[in-house]
Amino acid sequence: MIRRAETLTMTALLIAMYCRPVLGQAPTSTLKVELRNVVEYQVDTYDLSKPGTNPNITVGGFTAVGCLGHQIVALGDVVSVNGRPAKGTYASRAVDLCLSPTPVPGQPLADTTRNTMRYEVFEILQNDGTPIGTVMTQGLNAGGPSPPGQPAGSLNFAIVGGTGAFLGVRGQTGNAAQGLGASAIPIRLASITEDPANRRLNGGGHLVFTLYLIPMSRPEIATTASGPAIAHSNDFSLVSSSKPAAAGEILSLFATGLGPTLPGVAPGQPFPSSPLAAVNSPVEVTVNGKDAEVLSAVGYPGAVDGYQVNFRVPPDTAKGSTAIQVSIAWILGAPMSIPVQ
Repeated sequence: MIRRAETLTMTALLIAMYCRPVLGQAPTSTLKVELRNVVEYQVDTYDLSKPGTNPNITVGGFTAVGCLGHQIVALGDVVSVNGRPAKGTYASRAVDLCLSPTPVPGQPLADTTRNTMRYEVFEILQNDGTPIGTVMTQGLNAGGPSPPGQPAGSLNFAIVGGTGAFLGVRGQTGNAAQGLGASAIPIRLASITEDPANRRLNGGGHLVFTLYLIPMSRPEIATTASGPAIAHSNDFSLVSSSKPAAAGEILSLFATGLGPTLPGVAPGQPFPSSPLAAVNSPVEVTVNGKDAEVLSAVGYPGAVDGYQVNFRVPPDTAKGSTAIQVSIAWILGAPMSIPVQ
């Protein structure tokens, strides 16, 4: 539900949303994408009548010495992001290179040691099946050192783009089993002849890919001349030192950068008043680092890239200066401070 503020207050809020300062490069956001049932289907036959015909569990492999040009298709299920339940699909396509500074006959000579060239897609959904967005990566994989500045065991993949809530992201991929320890299960290698309809039944790898995202934009709480655009929901007066928030109170914050909505709105067009355009990605608000109850998050009618988020201040919030931070699709915005009495 959305309630309109008084004219003067809302004019200030809309100005704040339209005239926010241009920011520099956004800080990195970390997505730990947990995958299950990850299977690599090895192209071990070139008989086009064979793929997907074997209902049993198979063992894939390719025994050519050089292995140059051998192809792999991998599939897996997204089950959580940053520990929050999610759904989705992991898919990748790889071509074996087997690069080596000291090759055996039939193996490519190169200055680096890399086994494959790979393209990956992480299509992420909310747990109810609502699409959030897709992250795409590519690079040279396995066999050589981690990229400079990355922990040992990190993949040499760049994040090259995204869609939906991840539109325009850049970044790089970290370790493929980070955070699971002994419970990580390696990717299962199967023949391309195995029926992929039985992938979940037959099982596969259990991994966590760490994606370090540099988003094109991030969620930002709008600001006015009097401070953050966070208002008391009962009368839409701004939270201020003369009128502080209270623990347990419902507040409304006004933000930019919350991304796509349902129903969708064409780029550059204002949000409608009916029906309200609900943000379709997970919106989280924290108060002094503690999760607050988010009651609604919608595109503000008439605004372009302006949103209203109603949330409840946790009842146990201590008095004093309080940090409010909003995130969308696990991408964090900068914290803002308001007084709580």
